[in-house]
Amino acid sequence: MKNNLTIRLQKTLDQRKQNDLFRSINPSQGIRLNLSSNDYLNLRTHPEVIRASQIAAEIYGTGSGASPLLTGFGPLHQQLLKSLQRWIGKNSGLLFNSGFMANQALIHHLPGPKDLILTDRLIHHSLAQALGHKDRLFHRFQHNDLDHLESLLEKNKKDFDTVFVITESLYSMEGDSPDLVRLAELKKRYGFFWILDEAHALGVYGPNGEGLAKETGVLEHVDIFIGTLGKTLASMGAFIMTDSREVTDYLTNFAGELIYSTFIPPTVAGAALAALDQVQASRQSAEDLRLLSKNFRNQLSETGHKTIAGDSPIIPVILEEPDQVLKIQEQLLEVGIAVAAVRPPTVPQGASRLRLSLHTGVDATNLDEFLDVVNQCGVL
Repeated sequence: MKNNLTIRLQKTLDQRKQNDLFRSINPSQGIRLNLSSNDYLNLRTHPEVIRASQIAAEIYGTGSGASPLLTGFGPLHQQLLKSLQRWIGKNSGLLFNSGFMANQALIHHLPGPKDLILTDRLIHHSLAQALGHKDRLFHRFQHNDLDHLESLLEKNKKDFDTVFVITESLYSMEGDSPDLVRLAELKKRYGFFWILDEAHALGVYGPNGEGLAKETGVLEHVDIFIGTLGKTLASMGAFIMTDSREVTDYLTNFAGELIYSTFIPPTVAGAALAALDQVQASRQSAEDLRLLSKNFRNQLSETGHKTIAGDSPIIPVILEEPDQVLKIQEQLLEVGIAVAAVRPPTVPQGASRLRLSLHTGVDATNLDEFLDVVNQCGVL
């Protein structure tokens, strides 16, 4: 039955289809080479991680059954939180059901009416969306352009109670990073409150997989560290770490994103704990993954493909037009290779891309096969 609402919705959906921007959810099946997973150390199927989840279910049940402020926060959640604090090196922290909810909570509840928020233009949607719904002043600086950021800091240094600067350490669509050392120097000079999202760097960077802030020696300057359990830690959920107990107490009392939702299952906490052990024991695998990524980026550039330099496991192959990435994605799926076809509005107009997420189960032969299929499509 058609009504004004469904007619309006269908009109918008039809426009998306015409622009090759329509999205749908389909079961993943028939995939023999997964180049779209963020499980960078390939731990989701590790027998010790699986067994830890099974043991947690046998002891605590399959779900938490309540919000964390009631009875949903159990012994395994406490053990996980303490383990993450020791790993990251911060004194206080909180677990959340997802990275999206963690980021929403930070933006919704920490900045006040006399504060300014400065974010990278390519900040994750979970942060950008929260800014759009927030009655607070914010400004985006050009991607990884710290000269632009410094000009904004200089211009506004006396006008606000607190200036928040929000960046990622590894950007999820570009696979690149800001100059974290210079960001730390800017923080020392201007005294801003630095929120750093390390979701995609965890496990791959750092002496024990703690991320890029630790690897570059700037962790002490990060006021809030955001991490995820759903990527390298092979489970689901997220966490924030900080040296400010006031921040975690405040969010515990006022963040509805934490308070009013049934908490992550104990099976998730058990799996994440086991994965954390494996991350710290997999440093050579992480180094090998970075080398593989760097070499393949060089191979892409040498064969005329547009990408971004670096060594992160996130590799964009930029094709510009949505129809091109959809065509190649289809061809790859026909031979059992899964890649992400990323189109606007996730990325800017003219920047549609295949997004590869490498993991330790991938080798150079697999990537040669990917490149053969791409070249045969004849759209580059």
